[in-house]
Amino acid sequence: MTNSRHLSPALALAVAAGGIGLFSIMDAFMKSLVLAIGVYNALLWRTLLSTAIGGAAWHIGGGRRIGARALRLHLARGTLTTAMALLFFWGLARVPMAQAIALTYIAPLLALLLGAWLLGERVGARVVAASFAALAGVAVILAGQTRLALGPEALAGAGAILASAILYAANLIVARLQSQAAGPREIAFVQSAVIALLLLCAAPWLAVPPASAMWWKIVIAALLATASLFLLGWAYAHAEAGFLATTEYTSFVYAAVLGWLCFGERVAPTTLAGAGVIVAACLYAAQRRPVSHGALEGAA
Repeated sequence: MTNSRHLSPALALAVAAGGIGLFSIMDAFMKSLVLAIGVYNALLWRTLLSTAIGGAAWHIGGGRRIGARALRLHLARGTLTTAMALLFFWGLARVPMAQAIALTYIAPLLALLLGAWLLGERVGARVVAASFAALAGVAVILAGQTRLALGPEALAGAGAILASAILYAANLIVARLQSQAAGPREIAFVQSAVIALLLLCAAPWLAVPPASAMWWKIVIAALLATASLFLLGWAYAHAEAGFLATTEYTSFVYAAVLGWLCFGERVAPTTLAGAGVIVAACLYAAQRRPVSHGALEGAA
């Protein structure tokens, strides 16, 4: 793996932001696919294609034998991602994109709490206060959803996205460990393969080949997902997860613009307000003991 001492943290931040941008565009394609063919088939066919693309890239890059530790992390993250993606895309088809993304912003804060639980890290008053503030932001978004009368399915969709955010918080912790045990190509390929294998378990009952008109969207979504995993895997291998977490918030802009352009969705003032509260809470909680540049490089 390339020595991160010679790489600027700003470069890792820019690469991570690019990965989030590609993921956001992929979300728009997936929302369209879920509305047309359902969440299971949209995710199954996209993931199968992503596995083929990722496998080719991994092989061309001289794919090495996968270590036991890396395989365990691939399996753990792949399992988390499967459940997370099914919940998220099911919910995304039922609520505006900007609102869905705003609700996921509780994930970085939850990651801090999970870090305390799983890794024994200290949780101070700052994180506790931020947790209550973030919950208030979620309440503002859900209250606005009720006033807009989006229907009971929208409320269920918001609940699914919140459940997905909890899994995403655990995903962030595993992603950092995974990026230190495997290269970006391996992560992009093996993670997609694990998800595909899990989804294929239900194929005899749920799989339906998509209409030919759907395949171009599936191909683009697969390419975007693979490229995003590669960029994020590279970035998380060269900088601290906490340093890169702020790039997650750029997805709100993408979601608002894509939701408006592709689905005619408008961003409710309550969504803007709630997202602002959640982001501020997460940034406040993240301002813990500073890490020196040298320590950052050594950890990466």
